Amino acid sequence: MARVDTGNNLTTVLQQPGAKFQEDGYGLATGTIVFKAAITASVGSTINRGSACPQGAYSYCKAHKYAVSFETLNIATYSVDYVGIVPSFGTSTDPQITGSQGLTSESITTHPNFFETASALGFSGSPIAGVGTGSLATPAYTAVTLPNGTKEYQGNNGATFEAVTGRKFLGFKKSEFKDFYGKTNYLAPQCSLSGVFYTSSSALVINLRNAVGKTSGNGSFASKDLVPTYMGSAFTIGGKNQLLLAQVSFEDFGLLYKVQYELRFNREGYVASVYAAA
Repeated sequence: MARVDTGNNLTTVLQQPGAKFQEDGYGLATGTIVFKAAITASVGSTINRGSACPQGAYSYCKAHKYAVSFETLNIATYSVDYVGIVPSFGTSTDPQITGSQGLTSESITTHPNFFETASALGFSGSPIAGVGTGSLATPAYTAVTLPNGTKEYQGNNGATFEAVTGRKFLGFKKSEFKDFYGKTNYLAPQCSLSGVFYTSSSALVINLRNAVGKTSGNGSFASKDLVPTYMGSAFTIGGKNQLLLAQVSFEDFGLLYKVQYELRFNREGYVASVYAAA
């Protein structure tokens, strides 16, 4: 018996009911629409990457990718994924941040309280080694004569140096200072922040890439705020910026760019002569 076809011959794609869209709260909208068409129909302008979304409320979204299944009666079903940035967010979404605070081993001589009391960081009392009776620019440590007749020079807590003005640190050599004797390192706090956002601006991607290794005192790099407002907006201490853009990676996502980045927070700040400001 010959097949009898009736109804729409689906020579052009037909959108099916039940489109689904969602917004992630940071400005990214994603959704899926199902279409049906005859296997021989030309559908490229509807489903190919970059094609406009036909759903009115999400017309700002563009096709990202699709899947197709071939069914009976020469019908193809296309499931098309769309992505876009909610218009009220402009050309990029808000960053979604995760953070990690931990400790890492550092030389004791790099401790901010080693020579002078770092009161701005919450330390009080005498510094670890101090500067003797001198100043930070010109320390003056007490001379100690060793059994072999040579001299070493000591500061606080048995901290020993090779010269009256310091120079090389020789270690903590007085056993009566049990908290410091023989110690060479301490556990320094280290904070890293990682985030992700989406943007339609290739210039922003390029500018952020060029900002890697630079610092910020307000959380903004390449005019993009990378730190959420609940974490504050001032990241400076003693005139030094405390945020460093350590890494940026990016990939295509539809007609958008997905940007991932990592920030390092230094409670002592980054020296401007070593790390340029963004």
